Amino acid sequence: MAAIYSGVYLKLKSAKTSWEDKLKLAQFAWVSHQCVLPNKEQVLLDWVSHTLIVYYNKKLKLEDEVVEKLWAYLDNIIRSRRLQDLLKSGKTITLSFTVAQVINERLSEACSQKTQQNLGTVLSCSSGILSTPSLSIIYTAKCELLIDLLSKLSKLACQQLASDDPVGSQLFSVLQLTFAQYLLIQRQQINPNRVFGQVTSHLLQPCLLLRHLLTVRSWTQADDNHVRQHLSREIRNQVETLLQAGLFQPELLSSYKEELLSELQEKKKGALKSLLLPVNTVQTKLGSGFCEPALHGAVVAGSVSLLYKLFLDSYCKAENHLVCFHMLSRLFGCLRLSGLQQGMAEDPLSPADWSTELLALEQLLNLVLSNDIYNVASDRIRHKEVQFGFYRKLAQVLMRYSQASIPAWFRCLKLLMSLNHLIVEPDLDGLVASAWIDADVSELRTKKPQEALISTMFQTYSKLRQFPRLFEEVLTVICRPAADELRLPAFSAGLTGKLRECLLELPPNQILDILCLFVEKCQTLIIPDVEGSTDMALKLLSVSSVLHAFLFNMRSLDDVVPSPVVLRTQSLLAKMLKGIIQPLMELLQVPRREDEKSDLWLRKASDSALLLVYTWVEVDTLFGVSCSKYVSPSTEIAGAELAAKHWGILPCLPGMEEQCWERVMGLANSFASTSKYCLELLMLQKMKMILMQTKADLQALQHAAAFILESGRSSMSSGESEPWDGDICAISDLTYPTAHWHLVVSNLTILLPYISLKDVEYIANVLLETLVLAKAQEAAADQEPFISIGKVSLGLMHSSFLPEMKVLHCAFLTSLIHQLARVLPTAARDSLALLLQQLSAGDIPWHEEILAPGKQVGPSEKPSENKLLKDELSLCWKTLEKIAQCVVLLAKNSSPVILKESQLEDCLVLLEIASLLKLDSFLPSDCTRCFLVLLSLIANTRASVSCSKLLLLKFSSTCFHLLRCVQAGRNANSIFKVLHASDVLEAVITSQLTASKFFTDVLTVSVWAQYLQEFQAFLENFLQMIIERRKSVRLNLEKFMSFLVSCKPDTDAAKNKGWKNWNPAAGQLLLMAFTTLCHVVTLYLQQLPEKKLQSLDVLSALLEPVVLQMVRTVEHGLQSNNQNQPLPVTFIPSVTTLLKADLSCAVKGGQKEPSGFLEQPHAKLYQKFYSQILRELPCAGGNLQFLQSALQFLTVFCSVPELYPGKETAVTVVFSIKKLLAG
Repeated sequence: MAAIYSGVYLKLKSAKTSWEDKLKLAQFAWVSHQCVLPNKEQVLLDWVSHTLIVYYNKKLKLEDEVVEKLWAYLDNIIRSRRLQDLLKSGKTITLSFTVAQVINERLSEACSQKTQQNLGTVLSCSSGILSTPSLSIIYTAKCELLIDLLSKLSKLACQQLASDDPVGSQLFSVLQLTFAQYLLIQRQQINPNRVFGQVTSHLLQPCLLLRHLLTVRSWTQADDNHVRQHLSREIRNQVETLLQAGLFQPELLSSYKEELLSELQEKKKGALKSLLLPVNTVQTKLGSGFCEPALHGAVVAGSVSLLYKLFLDSYCKAENHLVCFHMLSRLFGCLRLSGLQQGMAEDPLSPADWSTELLALEQLLNLVLSNDIYNVASDRIRHKEVQFGFYRKLAQVLMRYSQASIPAWFRCLKLLMSLNHLIVEPDLDGLVASAWIDADVSELRTKKPQEALISTMFQTYSKLRQFPRLFEEVLTVICRPAADELRLPAFSAGLTGKLRECLLELPPNQILDILCLFVEKCQTLIIPDVEGSTDMALKLLSVSSVLHAFLFNMRSLDDVVPSPVVLRTQSLLAKMLKGIIQPLMELLQVPRREDEKSDLWLRKASDSALLLVYTWVEVDTLFGVSCSKYVSPSTEIAGAELAAKHWGILPCLPGMEEQCWERVMGLANSFASTSKYCLELLMLQKMKMILMQTKADLQALQHAAAFILESGRSSMSSGESEPWDGDICAISDLTYPTAHWHLVVSNLTILLPYISLKDVEYIANVLLETLVLAKAQEAAADQEPFISIGKVSLGLMHSSFLPEMKVLHCAFLTSLIHQLARVLPTAARDSLALLLQQLSAGDIPWHEEILAPGKQVGPSEKPSENKLLKDELSLCWKTLEKIAQCVVLLAKNSSPVILKESQLEDCLVLLEIASLLKLDSFLPSDCTRCFLVLLSLIANTRASVSCSKLLLLKFSSTCFHLLRCVQAGRNANSIFKVLHASDVLEAVITSQLTASKFFTDVLTVSVWAQYLQEFQAFLENFLQMIIERRKSVRLNLEKFMSFLVSCKPDTDAAKNKGWKNWNPAAGQLLLMAFTTLCHVVTLYLQQLPEKKLQSLDVLSALLEPVVLQMVRTVEHGLQSNNQNQPLPVTFIPSVTTLLKADLSCAVKGGQKEPSGFLEQPHAKLYQKFYSQILRELPCAGGNLQFLQSALQFLTVFCSVPELYPGKETAVTVVFSIKKLLAG
C-alpha cells in the first residue's frame, strides 16, 4: 500500500506517463535510498517482468528502444549487488515462470534468425538468473523450461560455430552454465525412462551437432581465447556426461538387452511392443536430418563412436559382450558404409566421406579390441560365429573398395587382423596386393599405418609359423601383371626392420622354404621371358628385392647351425648363382645399340642383376667367415680364379671376359639407380676382402676407391637430389646422389687412405657445398626420418671421426677459406680476397704436416726425401708469414673491404659451418691459417652503410667466438710464429673502435651485450696466452698498454684527435678492454716471483695511465648518459675494478682500515655509481648480467662504510634487494 500512496506505483501503472519517464522513475526508485517502499525490490522486478510478458503477448505496443531498455533494466536488477545482498540476508524475491518462457522464445527467434535484437542482454539475463539460486528456480522447478533453454542455446552455439565470424565468449559461458544446471537436475531425477525421453526428444541432436562443430572448428586468433582453450573442452565433456546419464543408465540395460538380442525378441514378441526401444530411438534420431546434408554424414560418423564408447562405459561386462556386439552392429548401420556392406550402393562416397567413415569405423573397432568384446572361441561355440560373420563382411567391403590413399583404411584392416587373422585370410591375396605390393603409398602419414598393417601380418603369420603361406601369396601377387608400370619396392627401410625381427624368430628351414620358392619361380617363370619385357623386368626386381631382404636379414650361419641347414643354404646359393645371376649377366653383356640401352626393361634387369650379385657376394663372404662348415659354391666352379683382380671381375662370375664385364659395368653405370649403387657396394666389398688378406694389393685398393668416387661425381655435381629412405631397391635418379654420398661418408675411414689428394679436395668441396645448401634449407620442413645429403654432411661434421681424418680436415679448411675468398669483393690488388686466395692456394703443401695417403715416412726414408719434406714445410710457413704481414699492414693502413649485406650473410653462413669443426684439434699450420682468416675478417672488413647493424654484430661475435675456439687448441701458440701478439691486439682494437660508430643506436639490444661478451672473452684469453707463453711478455704488454692509453672514445677514436664527440659504443669497448687488461695483468703481477720485481715495477707504472684513462672514460660516459637511461652494463665491472684498486692502494699504504677513503679522488664517482645502481636494482629482475655486476660492485662498496652518501647505511641496500625479490 505504501507503494501506491507514494505515487511511484501509480506513475508506473499510469498510461499517461511516458515510457521514458517510467524507466527513469524505475531506475531512480531502485538506486535511491530516499524512495522507501515496502517490498520495493519485488515490486520493481514484478513491474519490469510483467511489462515484458505483456509486450511479448502482443497486449502492449512498445518501441524497440524501450524494449531494449526494459531488458537492460531487468539485467541490471538481476546482477545488482543490492539484490544479491538482500538474497544473502534471507529476503525472498521471486521471478515469474513466464519470464523463463519469454527468454526461451527470444532465443528461439534468434535460432530461426528472425531477429538478433537484444540477444546479448537476454543471454546476460539468463546467465544472471541461472547463477542466482533463488531466481534459477523458474528453470529448475520446471525441467522442461531448462531443457528448452539448453536446446536453444546449443542451436545458437552451432550457428555461431558454423559461421566464419569470430566466436565470442558470452554465449558459450551461458551454455556451460546451463549444462551444469541441467546435469545437476538430471542426477536428481528418479525416472530413467523420462530422462531418456527428454534427452532423445530435445537434446540428443543439438548436443551431437554442437560437439562435432566444437571438435572440427579451425580456431583462429580472432576467436575468444577462453572459449578456444577452456570452454570448448568443458562443454564437450558436459555433452558426454549428459548423454551418458541420459541414454545409458543402469536401469535401461534390460531394455537394451530385449531390443538387441534377437532370441529374447522372438520369445517375448508381445512384450516388445511396450518396450522403450532405446536403440531404435537413437538410430531414428541419428538418421533424421537435424543439420545440413553436407554435415550430416560427418556428424553421424563422429557421434556413432562416441555413443558406442558411452554404451561400453556403462554396460561392458563379460556377461554383456553379446549385447555390446549387437549395439555395435546397430550403430554401424547408421554409417554410410553399412549400405556398401549390404550391397545397397556401389561407391557413392567421395574421398573425404571415405576418410570420415573409416575414421569412425576405426574408432569402433578400437573399442571392440580394447574392451575384449570379440572372443573367438565363445563366438564360434555359443553364438554360431555371429560376430565373425559381421567382421568378415566388413573386411570384404574394405577389400572390395580399396582406399590405399587413406591412412584409416590400413588401420581398420590392422584392427580386423588383430581381432582374428581368419577374418581377412580368405582375402589374403587381395590384401597383399592392394595394401602392400600394388599400393601406391608415398605420403608419410599413409606409409606409417601401411607399415603397421604389414608388420602385424608379419607378426601374426610368424607366430602361427605360417610365414611361407604369407609369402606364397606375396609371390603370387608379384607374378601377376603389375598394377602400376613403376611398382614401388616391396620392402621399405621400416618394413625391413620388422622383417628382421620376425626372421630371427623363425626356424631356418621355413626361411629356406620361402627363398627356394622365390628362386625356383624366378628361374622358371621370369628369367626365360625377361628380355624385352618390361612387365617381367618389374617382376624380377620385386623378386630380387624380396631375396635381398631375406638373405640380408636372416640369421647368419655359424658352427652351431645343423649341417643339413648349411648344405641346404649352399644349394640355394648355387641355384641362385647358376639359375638367376649368370643368365642375367649373360643377358646384360650382349652388345646393344645406344637407343636400346634406355629401355625400361633393361634398366630394371640391370638393377636386379647387380642387386643379386651384391647380395650373393656379401652373404657368401659372411657365411664363409662365420661358418667353418660352409663351402662357397664359387669354389666349385672351375676357372673362377682366372678373373683378373685389377678391373674387379668377381670370382662368382666364371668365364666372363674382361671386355664383357666392362660392358656390364658400363651399362650399370649409365643408370643412376640401384645397379650403379650396387657397383659401388661391390667395389667397397672388394676393398674389405683385400684388406682382410695378409698382404694388401695397394693398386687394387686405390683403383676401387677411385671408382667409387668417380661413379657418383656427375650426379653430385648436378645439384639435384631428393631424400632417400635407405632402401637399396628404391634408388632413382634423384635419390641416387643421396645414397652415393651416404655410402662415401659412411665408409670414409676405409676410402680415405687410398684416394688421391685431388679426390680428398673433391670430398671436402662437396661437403662444404652440401652444408651451405643444408643451412639455406634449415627453415624448410624436415624430410621426416629420411636420409638427405645435408643430414649426412651434418652428421659427419658432428662426428668424432672428422678430426681424426687429418687430410680431410685440412682440405675442408682450405675449401672453406677458398669459398670465403669467393664471397669477398676483389677490387684492389692487395685486397683481403687475394690474401684468402693465397691461404687456400692449391700449390702450397698445407697437408705436409700429415702423413700423406700411401706415402711411406719412416727410418727407411732417404735423406733427400726428408730434405724435400722440410722444404715443403718451410714453404708453407714462409707463405703464412708473408700473408700475416699483409694482414697487419692492411689493418694499420685502414684499408678495409666494404661488405654488402648479402656478402655478410654468406660469410656468416660459412663461419657457422666453421664452428662445426673441432677448431681446437687443428694442426699448427691449419690453426695459423684459421686464425689469420678470422683476424682478417675482424680487422679488415667493414659493413656498408645500408647493412643491418644486428647482422654485423652477429658476424663480429661469431668471429670472436671462433678466434677463442682456435686459441683453446693445443697448437694455438703456432700463430706467434708469424704474428706479434701486440700487432694482433692493436689491429683488433683499432678495427672495433672504428666500427663502433655504427652501433650507437643498438646499445640496448641483447646482440650488443653478446658481442661485448665475446670481445671481452677473446681479449682475456689472448692476453692469458701471451702470459702463459712466457716469451716477450713484458714487451707485448707494454706495447699494448701504450696503445690502449692512446685510444680515444670519440667518433674518430682510432685517429687519436681528442674527445670532441663522445661515442658511447667506443667508450664501452674501451672500458671492456681497460678492465680486462687490468684484471689479467694484476693476476700476472700477483704471481710474479721475487726475481722479477723489476718487471713488477715497470708494469705497475704502466698500469697507472691505464687506470687514469679508465676513470676519465667512465666519467665521460656518465656525463653523456641520460639520467633516465639505465647504466651501461660494461661500466659496472670497470668501476668495481677501480674501487678494488683504490682499496688495495689504501691498505698497501699502511692503513689496516681504509679510513680517510673519502679523500680519495674517485670517492664521488663511487657514490654516484652506488646511487644509480640502487635506483635501477628493483627493476632489473630480468637482466641477469646487470644483477651479477651490480651485486659484485655493492659487495665491494659496502665493505667501506665511509662511502655511504648522506645518512644511508647497508640497510638501504637490503631494502633495494628486498624490492627486487618482491618483483
